[in-house]
Amino acid sequence: MKALRFHAAKDLRLDTIPIPSETPATGQVLIRNRFVGICGTDLHEYAYGPIFIPVEPHPFTGASGPQVLGHEFGGVVEAVGKGVTSVKPGDRISVQPLIMPRSGDYFADRGLFHLSSQLALAGLSWVSGGMAEYALLNEYNVEKIPDEMTDEEAALVEPTAVAVYACDRGGVTAGNSVLVTGAGPIGILTLLAARAAGAAQLFVSDINNARLKFAKSILPDVVTINPKRDNPGDVVRSLSEGNVGCDVAIECVGNEQALKACTDAVRKQGVVVQTGLHPHENPLDWFQVTFKDIDIRGSWAYPTHYWPRVIRLISTGLLPAKKVVTKKITLDQAVGEGFDVLLDPAGQHLKILIDLTK
Repeated sequence: MKALRFHAAKDLRLDTIPIPSETPATGQVLIRNRFVGICGTDLHEYAYGPIFIPVEPHPFTGASGPQVLGHEFGGVVEAVGKGVTSVKPGDRISVQPLIMPRSGDYFADRGLFHLSSQLALAGLSWVSGGMAEYALLNEYNVEKIPDEMTDEEAALVEPTAVAVYACDRGGVTAGNSVLVTGAGPIGILTLLAARAAGAAQLFVSDINNARLKFAKSILPDVVTINPKRDNPGDVVRSLSEGNVGCDVAIECVGNEQALKACTDAVRKQGVVVQTGLHPHENPLDWFQVTFKDIDIRGSWAYPTHYWPRVIRLISTGLLPAKKVVTKKITLDQAVGEGFDVLLDPAGQHLKILIDLTK
């Protein structure tokens, strides 16, 4: 099969490798991939990696490079191993890519699988990934999708789960005002998740005007802010009830200034959620954190049981995730027309999907 594999920073190769296993082991599932998204994590690996891709074999999965990339994907079940009962050949599925011990781990024993210290990820530290024609997964990694969900939408469940969890961590509820910093794919999906949760007033900040314009085209009532022109906190306060700031601010960049903007813009006793991954330590004005009596919460990935819920949100149209897709390409175009395009800071594209059916 064809597979896009990470060999080193700026060295992705379309290799021909064996199909993982045409006769899956007990509890495993072989799928034929259909669509896979290029994630910000994939971009960071390509530009600066290895970061999450193990240099030594992963302690739980044993995976090591060259690594097949891609963790936002879905496909069709080709074969199942013994004991698999939730899916059968021919079923269309979305992939929940987190891989970890199912028991005997402090967090796994409490159902908090995403917090396991032995966590691995399909497409980063597992034998398979979405940027290949086939993938071998565990039964708990696949969730059947309804007929009304498209194959493209199946590949969007994973990033949407990140956004839904961020809103959950912030306690977003009906009538809230919410600021999202970063109008990338996760940022816009977070806006959509906040609206689905009932948020009545939405703000988004980004230094890329094209992305702000795109956010406005999806959510016409969102207030767009370019921090190069306007201070996000001032804009949010000027439009919020009592001029006190927003109820929840969600940082989706992994940028020092964006997090500071969130702590500035949120009202007293508001909530700041950190979703973007910061590359280094980030100093904050902790006097303001204390003085404003605010909560700062991390939001790491998502609980694995979110998949049915997120599938319902997307398939019913309540959270139209497909609106973030701006381009579809083939696997042999992935580097030049995908990774390189998305790394352009002035780029016009948001979410690029790789079509593996062509």
